[in-house]
Amino acid sequence: MNKKILLLLSLVLCACLLSGCAMFPPSRLETMFRDTTEDSAATKGNGDTVTISRELYEQYQQFDELLELMDAADAYYVKDPDHQEMLYGAAAGLLAGLGDPYTFYYDPEAYQQMQEDDEGNYAGIGVMISGDYRTGLCTITRVFKGSPSEAAGVMRGDILYKVGDDLTVTAENLQEAVDIMRGIPGTEVDVTFIRGTDEIRLTLPRAIVHVNQVESTLLEDGIGYIALYQFAGECDKEFEAALNDLTAKGAKGIIIDLRDNPGGWTDAAQHIADLFLDAGEVYYLKYRGGYEEHTYRSKKGRADVKLVMLVNENSASSSEILTGALKDRAGATVVGVNTFGKGIVQAVLPVGDKGAGFQITIAEYFTPSGYAVHEKGIAPDVEVPLKEGDKGMYDFADPTNDYQLGTAVETMRKKLNGETP
Repeated sequence: MNKKILLLLSLVLCACLLSGCAMFPPSRLETMFRDTTEDSAATKGNGDTVTISRELYEQYQQFDELLELMDAADAYYVKDPDHQEMLYGAAAGLLAGLGDPYTFYYDPEAYQQMQEDDEGNYAGIGVMISGDYRTGLCTITRVFKGSPSEAAGVMRGDILYKVGDDLTVTAENLQEAVDIMRGIPGTEVDVTFIRGTDEIRLTLPRAIVHVNQVESTLLEDGIGYIALYQFAGECDKEFEAALNDLTAKGAKGIIIDLRDNPGGWTDAAQHIADLFLDAGEVYYLKYRGGYEEHTYRSKKGRADVKLVMLVNENSASSSEILTGALKDRAGATVVGVNTFGKGIVQAVLPVGDKGAGFQITIAEYFTPSGYAVHEKGIAPDVEVPLKEGDKGMYDFADPTNDYQLGTAVETMRKKLNGETP
């Protein structure tokens, strides 16, 4: 049976549990359904009796163990079980069984929070965190201006170690840590960071944090600089406005800084790429079974500027889509270090009628030239690792102290002068 139908059937089964199936005797499925030899997969109801096809019955049998566990909780658990919370946990476990860290379930509270994050305002301590599933470490990649974390001296590059006394933070439980750090403005939370060999424990107040996704300025020699922090909210509109402002001021070259940008909405990456490309492919997807989708294209008309992409090991997903497209088709020079290598895309969808949702990996993406980014990343044309001891704590658009940005500026100067970077 089609797996999408199976998912719907499992949700119907969950609904049965909530509507009173917990009172049934132990042989759940035998009493819930009566066998039928009809070929149709449709169900028929008559009073308290439901008749389904053998095929559908056999599909339901896969979930009999979950029903037994529900019965056991009802009969033996030390407290009255919350069936709804159990079902949230079962849904999370179902997707966790795929073994993909990028596929997971949002309960209604988490799904709403995800949407609030995308809008760019929340109550918390004011940091952006990158969780690496390969090492388990959670690194501070950005400290927001005017936030409690900035006031307390939290630095880019710090490792988020603990929240409260009990939660040791890893990439696997990062969302739980974020949930704890958020809350009512004015309340406090204890957070422990690691900086080098030092363990730093801070008591931070929660406050309303505004997340701007784009910052820009005009540097010397007609070089425009745009830092894009995440593909979220209305970042594509913010980026386009910044580009128009810089070109109106005379910018002939644009440095796009995607360092520590973890990705986000792919349609935003497509829109931004379109600003610099004539008609053609931005990226394409390959689904299970080998089917390719070549519908992600740019339109005719582009900005007449030279491009340098500034990336690092935390530039991932949509950052790599944008970098790959502009490297392949707009002559962009990539400066920095090898990118993260997340070359897969996820769909984010609602599920059920209680406000929950889920994210699921649906395809692998390729750059216009056919390069597969996943688990390889994009190598820079000009490699510039951070200098030893450099934690990235310098002012915005500071090419003197920001060695990687300084190299990107020198690379752009060469391009504007017709030299090979």
